[in-house]
Amino acid sequence: MTYILLIIGFALLIKGADYFVEGASNLAKLMRVPPLLVGLTIVAFGTSSPEATVSIIAALEGSSDVAIGNVVGSNIFNITLVVGITAMINPLKVETDTIRKEIPFTLLASVVLWVLISDVALQGFGTNLITRTEGIILLLFFAIFLYYIFEVARNNREPVRAEDVAGVTWGKNTLFTLGGLAAIIFGGDLVVDNATEIALAVGMSETLVGLTIVAVGTSLPELITSITAAMKKASEIALGNIVGSNIFNILFVLGASATISPLAVNGKIFTDTVVMIVLTLVLLVFSRSRFKISKVEGIILAAVYIGYLIFIILRN
Repeated sequence: MTYILLIIGFALLIKGADYFVEGASNLAKLMRVPPLLVGLTIVAFGTSSPEATVSIIAALEGSSDVAIGNVVGSNIFNITLVVGITAMINPLKVETDTIRKEIPFTLLASVVLWVLISDVALQGFGTNLITRTEGIILLLFFAIFLYYIFEVARNNREPVRAEDVAGVTWGKNTLFTLGGLAAIIFGGDLVVDNATEIALAVGMSETLVGLTIVAVGTSLPELITSITAAMKKASEIALGNIVGSNIFNILFVLGASATISPLAVNGKIFTDTVVMIVLTLVLLVFSRSRFKISKVEGIILAAVYIGYLIFIILRN
């Protein structure tokens, strides 16, 4: 039964992502909002909802390793395999604003997380902990990011051509967006629950489960949505989804989780956090090469994830 539910979860993720991208893209046209901003907000937050659900529930149940490992592992998965596979399908165009602001903001969020979990090294405390106060700090950073995004959206409304919105209706596309999002959330939940059950049954540690099974499971919406967007030639939504999801994961998901219940930090996660920071820098460098992430760069990123996966499994 566990395997059947896992397959149902994958099916919901795939079909839900298809409807979600189509609905969100059409709503962007109707609202005269650039596709990149839709990717950074509606699509990114929607596809990150499984991470939010899993990490907050894990924090409430005292499973800090799963809560933090899920976020760090998901971000590494997004930067490497999601960007990699998406770029292999269709090279990702990178808007200059994404290079100048959004990707560096992702890097800043990653460095802030590293500072917050380094209590022993930086402050000489006995344990490493993300406290409620630090959780609130992360949420305040998230509020600043949201304010910036809405200001950009307000100042960059585009003229709508009649042929672009012919036959596009508010009701149908709102239903597609909400229905697709519901399928993504429910499908992600099924995948994570059943994959975790299988993983724990074969003797994997909580940290490894968080970094691999749970992280990959909760990142499947990003993967499926970005691939779908790339196949529909909506590369702005694909890249915006990935960058926005990583910002959302660190600032909102961990911020909300730590505000609800302080998160104890496992020493192993420091290596993974540094890997996340380095990979964000690599993404920034790749995005500056001819203002696109090419197929070759996509292959490199995907290969890096396979190497990272082998490393953390051997470490366990």
